[in-house]
Amino acid sequence: MPEQNELPHVVIVGAGFGGLHAAQKLAKAPCRVTILDKRNFTLFQPLLYQVATGSLSPGDIATPVRALLGDQKNVRVLATTATGVDAEKQVLQIEHGELHYDYLIVATGVKHSYFGNDQWSEHAPGIKTVEHAMEIRRRIFQAFELAELESDPVKRDALLTFVVVGGGPTGVELAGTIAELANKTLRKDFSNFDSSEAQVILAEGADGVLPAYPEKLRQKGLHQLESIGVTVRCNTLVTEIANDHVILKRGEHSTKLKARTVLWAAGVQTSRFGTVLQEATGAELDRGARLIVNEQLALPSHPNIYVIGDLAHYEQDGVALPGVAPVAKQQGNHVGESLRRSMQGKPLKQFRYRDLGSMAVIGQNHAVALIGKAQLSGFTAWFLWAFLHIAFLARTTQRMSVMLRWFVMYFFRRRGMRLVTGDFSDGMGDQVTRLGNKEPGIKQKPPLEKDAA
Repeated sequence: MPEQNELPHVVIVGAGFGGLHAAQKLAKAPCRVTILDKRNFTLFQPLLYQVATGSLSPGDIATPVRALLGDQKNVRVLATTATGVDAEKQVLQIEHGELHYDYLIVATGVKHSYFGNDQWSEHAPGIKTVEHAMEIRRRIFQAFELAELESDPVKRDALLTFVVVGGGPTGVELAGTIAELANKTLRKDFSNFDSSEAQVILAEGADGVLPAYPEKLRQKGLHQLESIGVTVRCNTLVTEIANDHVILKRGEHSTKLKARTVLWAAGVQTSRFGTVLQEATGAELDRGARLIVNEQLALPSHPNIYVIGDLAHYEQDGVALPGVAPVAKQQGNHVGESLRRSMQGKPLKQFRYRDLGSMAVIGQNHAVALIGKAQLSGFTAWFLWAFLHIAFLARTTQRMSVMLRWFVMYFFRRRGMRLVTGDFSDGMGDQVTRLGNKEPGIKQKPPLEKDAA
């Protein structure tokens, strides 16, 4: 039996769905595995929007990587970032040195694309990480808190206007949940205004929401969004986002909306390391800047470098696979199994994605699902969505916690994760006109006298 340091070294960049499944598939394989990620935990990203809207805590959907891979004796976990790669020497540069690899699996995912307007990121955060989710949660609930303090109706309207850009599953989920917060969950929480006065606007550049779904489900999704209070603006582009407004354009007509909370769910682009890898290997990119891979999910010019998940462009039956969790999981399993077969001298198989269906939740009792040829909507789709998402969580304790939280929300409409953290006056607070003595129960503090010294 070869010594440990003589075994082939597999380095996996990214501990998301694809990277973790590849590592788990290599358990007991005759190789060394190093998996690295800048965070020491993995996220169940399909429920990240629920952290952003106060339904769940980060601990409900985040699991330490070491806890998931601790039983695999051939795996080492490094909390670090990949910064470069020498594809000819097979060396990966990381923040704390470098690693030699025999096989490299890149599963970094993607980041937000603002279509050349990166300055918008300050005013319209997207949702890819826990930090993004916590910032969105802060902005949403702070808007309601500041509206309670605001005496100027125009400024209050701006605080209570929420604009979500992008009508895919993430945008639909965010918009629907915010509308339910305003119209149901928070209705009795404030005395200075009615939370149902809030406007939730979903802007989508295509001619309908959920563009990847069949027309029947798209129409169902649109109807369900409107039924819970979301204003949907299709064929609408964003031309400007600032701290206190957004400009939407449909055709030749532009509308300026006073809005203090704008959230981005409209586009993605290759990760920073994806760009580094492309430059180092000369890999071909698709229109969305994803790296094109072959039937083994490897770069054609470098067969020992695999790209999986959202970062990979792989066509099946003439159509590029979407950047969703099931694709990443199956690709991770395939690459892990391919490496096992390669080490055993067995022939490799072409990757083939098995589509088990797709679904998008819109609100409580509202969802759409495509399972094979079956098109489901309403409560049936919502219940199936809830059941599967609980089942796919990594740990039993998380499943129990999420079930309990959802039970409380379903029957009592209570969300426990509504804390506003950070500097309360940051961002929106400098625009608030404070309530005066005319409002019952609230007294305005006198101004502080200047120091005579």
